[in-house]
Amino acid sequence: MTNKLIAFIGIFIALAASRFIPHPPNFTSLIALSFYVPAILGLAYLPFLIISFIVTDLFIGFHQTIWFTWGSVLIIGLLANNFSNSFIKRISGCFLGACLFFIVTNFGVWTLGSYGYSIDGLFTSYFMAIPFFGYSLISTLIFALLIEATCLLCRKSFKLNVLKN
Repeated sequence: MTNKLIAFIGIFIALAASRFIPHPPNFTSLIALSFYVPAILGLAYLPFLIISFIVTDLFIGFHQTIWFTWGSVLIIGLLANNFSNSFIKRISGCFLGACLFFIVTNFGVWTLGSYGYSIDGLFTSYFMAIPFFGYSLISTLIFALLIEATCLLCRKSFKLNVLKN
């Protein structure tokens, strides 16, 4: 198998496992993977993440705000290289990614009209999503630290050149 196929399978398994195993709402590896895949492997691997996301959505089900969700994944991935040169910047980039995901996806929820098409409805959409945002922040930190630890282990054990501090 080629390295790209192995990378695709690894990305898919990491994303699918965190989406299919029962978890609290928004507690997945999605945001951390959206950041770290392009930060570690490069922007050329961002489509692998999007394809993995689409495939898992085929099983979970599509929803009306899916374009906002996929769009936020793309934006996070495109910004990753700007934050990839130190541990603090990467963790900050992941948290920025979680904030972007929150802003973009909840704007998408507001566009459905459930809270009304007013500024009050927009604020309500964001206010109602705050508990989910907490799960996103916690899961992003946990998965980011797992990825950082894995990269550190690979760097020390296998002399791989990944994520220098």
